[in-house]
Amino acid sequence: MAGRGETDRDGTRGRNGGEGARDPEEARIAPLIDTNVIVRYLTGEPAELAARAARIVERSAALSVSTVVLAEAAHVLRSLYAYPREQIVDALTEFVLRENIRPLGLDRPTLVQALAFCRPSGRVSVPDALLWAEARSSGANVVYSLDASFPDQGIEVRDRWA
Repeated sequence: MAGRGETDRDGTRGRNGGEGARDPEEARIAPLIDTNVIVRYLTGEPAELAARAARIVERSAALSVSTVVLAEAAHVLRSLYAYPREQIVDALTEFVLRENIRPLGLDRPTLVQALAFCRPSGRVSVPDALLWAEARSSGANVVYSLDASFPDQGIEVRDRWA
């Protein structure tokens, strides 16, 4: 196994590059996308920046998105744009389902399932859902949380101090 930034015998890039991926293209991490690009793309505001964001997002090249950026985008859409929770979840889900968007460190179906936890009741926050997805995708399958509403489907939620 290659260390950070080193190349394995099969041409992949170890922990930096999708370890275990069969297709060398899938093994490379695509350029990352920042929150402001996602927010401008989803809101269409302001028009000039939204157009620039659309050119970035809609190009054919792959783009990686981190859970930190998705959580921040949800926060900005809710707090600054006053989008309803359902609209935020639907917009982020549609965004991560784009063919050229690659969730960083997560498998797409798990990410989509995590976002779905946030939609119906408002019980699960976007950051908690994304942490759940990271636990599932990484194989950790255990999360310490004091939050009684933390999603526990397929993972163990522990309270260390109980």
